[in-house]
Amino acid sequence: MVTRTIHVFLLSLLVGAMFMSNKTFAQGENSQNASADRIEEHVPKAKLVGKGMFSYYFWDVYTGELFAPEGTYNNAPPFALRLTYQRDLEGKKIAERSIDEMKKQGDVSSDNAQKWLALMEDIFPDVSEGDVITGIATEDGKSIFYVNGEMSDEIQDSTFTQRFFDIWLSEKTSEPKFREKLLGKG
Repeated sequence: MVTRTIHVFLLSLLVGAMFMSNKTFAQGENSQNASADRIEEHVPKAKLVGKGMFSYYFWDVYTGELFAPEGTYNNAPPFALRLTYQRDLEGKKIAERSIDEMKKQGDVSSDNAQKWLALMEDIFPDVSEGDVITGIATEDGKSIFYVNGEMSDEIQDSTFTQRFFDIWLSEKTSEPKFREKLLGKG
């Protein structure tokens, strides 16, 4: 049950009260987090597209926020997805659930699954309430990850980047209502 909660960042990590805002990072409460995440370094003119609480049954798991240039997500990088955890989760379980969700998006070879799982096990730590993991999809197709404002790793694999963020943003996501919130439509 906890594994389902994790990735359903994992959506199967990322619905209570939802809202969207067009504040720039230079304004408001997100300015400190934006600096720590370095979102604007990779996503020019980053603004919030949508935000939502991902819950599993009665448990809030994480708040997800999607940022894109001018607050417009066009199904292409650059963009950033920030997850703020509301409960403790094991990093290994987050990585395993991520692979499961990536496989649901389409064909993932066993070689890629093993390689990507190992990479994510190194990237994702055990998280506690209040911890923040930010994933950034860059224009050149790489993924950059920050954990509590500190760079965790960078993966230069455009296929990984697509599959990873599709967990939340693809029409094939296992959590379409959460996707709608991230896209500012729910």
